Amino acid sequence: MKLLGAIFIFMATTWIGFELARRLSERPRQLRQLKVALQSLEAEMLYGLSPLAEATENIAKQFPQPVASLFERFSFRLREKEDSVYEAWHEAIKETWGYTDLLQSEQEVLLQFGTTLGQHDREQQQKQIRLTLAHLEREEGEAKERQHRYERMMKSLGVLTGLLLIILML
Repeated sequence: MKLLGAIFIFMATTWIGFELARRLSERPRQLRQLKVALQSLEAEMLYGLSPLAEATENIAKQFPQPVASLFERFSFRLREKEDSVYEAWHEAIKETWGYTDLLQSEQEVLLQFGTTLGQHDREQQQKQIRLTLAHLEREEGEAKERQHRYERMMKSLGVLTGLLLIILML
């Protein structure tokens, strides 16, 4: 019975360590996807002259989750709920944020972007998108650095914590 408990403890702590490491590696990937999605939004708005709801719906179809769900929810809120652009963006972020591996700082950048979305002419909107992309670029660099620094440590810490608990139990 002790052996079975020790195996479960070891598996659980190892899984926790690997899950934390996975979250560290997902963050830069999701930031890259978000940057590309915003670049696509810029192209749709400036060159495709698509309405915002249609542009974001098209973008949602091009990206994997959870970035796609952010743009799906935004488009849905614009079309069905008829929210203002500001309200739709903020609500879409709130609804989908729990499914991402992003941090509060990235949420603040996106919320700030949402305050200007649809408020300016094309040139000013392009400047706002570029500013947001610059912020996300900085966040991505920081995320990559954290990943390289802590990913292996999280995995090792999970395994070693399990071993420590097993030794303390025996």
